[in-house]
Amino acid sequence: MNDQTNTWITAAAVGLINCHSCGLLHKATPVHGYCHRCGASLHLRKPDSLSRTWAYLLAAYILYIPANVLPIMTTTSLGSVQSNTILSGVNYLLVSGSWLVALIIFIASIFVPVLKLIILSYLAISVQVRSSWHPRERARLYRLAEIMGRWSMVDIYVVTLMVALVKIQGLADIDADIGAVAFGAVVVLTMLAAMSFDPRLIWDNAEKNNE
Repeated sequence: MNDQTNTWITAAAVGLINCHSCGLLHKATPVHGYCHRCGASLHLRKPDSLSRTWAYLLAAYILYIPANVLPIMTTTSLGSVQSNTILSGVNYLLVSGSWLVALIIFIASIFVPVLKLIILSYLAISVQVRSSWHPRERARLYRLAEIMGRWSMVDIYVVTLMVALVKIQGLADIDADIGAVAFGAVVVLTMLAAMSFDPRLIWDNAEKNNE
């Protein structure tokens, strides 16, 4: 960007291709070939980026409902069976006084996935309508969505550790339930959606609207 003229110039406009895997710039050629550094296929823009992003997002939205409604673990102790969803688990931790753990699980398992879905949906819509509004800020939103992905599995880690520890000590029987599978699928789908989305499309629209 030229701060004085407020003009956006992309790598594609000056005959360069950016590797989407490692970021190395290459000179554009009729046959794009492969990255000299990491060997990934070079594309001016990721093929079918928006279509694949929307497919993953829609699947994640659908699975997000059973991920929060269905139990993520079932506890059997002294003949008593109890099933817990993410929200009931958070509520139990709050009632028992473990508010910090409850807050962490709520942020990682409820707030972060919803925020990531909203951010990616907004970015996909903005590109689809060819918006040129604040491309730098939208690019930062995309980076934020990428960073958040690694923190979305806290709930699954907690369930896995509880299952392992309780079975070792023989205190009770805890099993991961179908809700954990649905939640894990949501996390994976949002990660795939972020990987499929090509942030370079943001700058393409900004450049076209500033010509």
